[in-house]
Order: sequence, then C-alpha cells, then structure tokens
Amino acid sequence: MADSSPTNKPATGTGTPSKVGSPKSAGSPKSAKSPPKSPPKSPSEASEAAAGPSTDILPPETWTEIGSDAGDVDSALGDDDEGSTASLTASLLEYRTYHGRTYHSNVGNAQYWGSNDERAAEAMDINHHMLTLALGGKLFLAPLEKDKVKKAIDIGTGTGVWAIDFADAFPQTQVIGTDLSPIQPSWVPPNLSFEIDDATQPWTFRPNSVDYIHMRYLLGSIADWDALYREAYHTLAPGGWIEHYEAAPYLESDDGTVDENSAMGQWGKIFVAGSKVTGRSFTVVPDGVQRSGMEKAGFEDIQTWDFKCPIGGWPKDPQLREIGLYGRMALETDIEGYVLFITNVISGWSREQVLVYIAHLRRELRNNAIHGYCRLRVVWGRKPVKSTATANA
Repeated sequence: MADSSPTNKPATGTGTPSKVGSPKSAGSPKSAKSPPKSPPKSPSEASEAAAGPSTDILPPETWTEIGSDAGDVDSALGDDDEGSTASLTASLLEYRTYHGRTYHSNVGNAQYWGSNDERAAEAMDINHHMLTLALGGKLFLAPLEKDKVKKAIDIGTGTGVWAIDFADAFPQTQVIGTDLSPIQPSWVPPNLSFEIDDATQPWTFRPNSVDYIHMRYLLGSIADWDALYREAYHTLAPGGWIEHYEAAPYLESDDGTVDENSAMGQWGKIFVAGSKVTGRSFTVVPDGVQRSGMEKAGFEDIQTWDFKCPIGGWPKDPQLREIGLYGRMALETDIEGYVLFITNVISGWSREQVLVYIAHLRRELRNNAIHGYCRLRVVWGRKPVKSTATANA
C-alpha cells in the first residue's frame, strides 16, 4: 500500500521551520536542546484550511445505533499501532465535577473545557513530548537570545512541564507559569514560579516588563482573542517576542480515509458545536486568528510554522510514526476528559453515549488504514523595538 503520510518530510540542515507568506526573516531559532539532524518540516500546503469540514454534528444516539463493537477498548495502545491573579485559597480547589471528572473552579469569567485531574495531567505531558518531537527537539521557534531574556511568562502552563524545561534551559531567566488550576508540581527550578491567573482578565504584569511570552493550546477558552494579544503586547518589553501554539479541532486525512460521519470525522464538529454555546472558538487555526491577532496588536516580524501531525502509527517515515504514536497516546490517555465538558454543554448526550462514541473513536485511532492527522500551527512575532504604546488600544 502506498504511503499516505502527510506532507511533512524530514528536512535537511538545521531544521529551521518553513515560513508561510513573506515575513521578515528573524534568523534561525536557537534551541534549548540539540535538534535531530532531520526533523520534520512544515507541510507544503501553507494555505488556510478555509472553513474546514462541515459543522453538521451527528446526534449522540448514532453511536449506540451503530453498535459498540470496538474491540479491546481498554488496552493502552493496541497492537496495530476581580483582578486576574487569584490567591491560592480553598475555593480554587473546589473543582467542578462532570461524571466523576474534575474541571477548574468557577473563577471570574474563566472557562476551560479540559479536565484538570491526574489522567488529564498525564495526557498533557505526553502531548508536550509529542510537540517537542514535532519541533525537532526545540522548546521554542522565536529567535531568542539567552542573555537578553530576563523574564518569560508561560500563559496556560497546565502541568508546567514546558515552563520547567524552559527554566532549566534559561537558568538566569525569571520564568512564571500561569494557569486556572493549581496542578503544577512544587519541586521546580529556583527561577520558576507558578501563579493562578485568568488570562481573559486584564493582566497584572507591569507594562514593558517581559521579554518572552509563550502560549499553548488556548483554543476553546478565549472569548476575545484580540484583547488577549493586546494584553501581551502591553506586557512585553520593546523587542520582546510572543509565541503562540495552537491545533485545529478537526481530524483530517489527505486520502479520504477519515470519513465525515466517522468518529474521527465527528471529533472536531463536537467541539465546534460546543463553542457555539460557550462563545469561545476552537477554530483558531482555520480562522487564522494567531497571525491576525498579532498584526492588530502591533507585532512585527510575524512568522508561521505549520505541521500536519499524524495521529497513530500509520506513517512509514520513522520520525512521523513516532510522533503519531505519541499523538495517539496523548489522545487515548484521556479522550473522556477532552469530550465530557463539551458534550455536557451540548444538550442530549448521556454518559453512556459519550463512552460508546469514545469506543468507536479508539477503534478508528488504532486502525492504520485510516491516515488521520491534525493541523498544528505556531506563530511568533516581535514587539517593535521603538514601541511605546499598544496599537489599536
């Protein structure tokens, strides 16, 4: 059977990611870790995904009508491969619970759809490893100069794994990780601290005080993206960099093996349907939100890296296959945690229907005849050196 790997072929040279459009060159990104000699590069298809797949979602009873013959759904991988900063009080630990899974407490206008319990934390850490592999071992793509990065912020730090790695690589940099939930470890590098913070509220960091802002996987949690970028611009020092990682909600294929009405084909549609209720978009990548938001805020030297991230062990290329296996592991580790909140806000889903849907999805993820992937996008930009005010404030 011909290989239907997404167009992410191993690159030669330093592994500097391909750029989209014609932004000014910012130089080769410096890596905190040595990248492999041939890291995957971004796909040749650099155009936007337009509106993406249709948004029609199948009714939840579809999955029980199809039947739940999903094989060994319990095995791990199968054989076929007021103010924004809140003090840490007991109220922050009063998590919301949906069907036995915990989600962050109701603090201000904050809302995040992913679980914050131990299983979710494991999935976050696996996902971090997958993305690091996709980036050729890099922690960042912006052209940071170690001796000039005095302070860095990780917005939406999750378990803090990226912030820990970055703090280790930049021992002279003060690193702050912010999140809605206090799920980070206490044993961390001395230059790293964590804060409970809602990024959708006005930021409390001093203006022009930060040299690097890192944001990752905020899709589905931000009501006003332009406001978020304005806050970042206001906080960054002139010449400072912002770097924003996101994923498209859809699972796609280039050869039609991901059917629109399959569990994989419905995955993104479930989240898009949920976003219509919550008012927080999941289509950040298809809508080009990262670049447009940075441009409106006033950032310059904006560059983009795109990657079709395989899900599963189907690629023949060994590097892509490893990335795909970790991608599948990250998803399978906590499929339930990903979908429970969203299906709860979409009326009509019972827990049993969610579990049957998960069984179908798990079976498809393990089927190497289905060549699914999701689109990842990294966008980074620089605050002008001679900047004194936020554009469009």
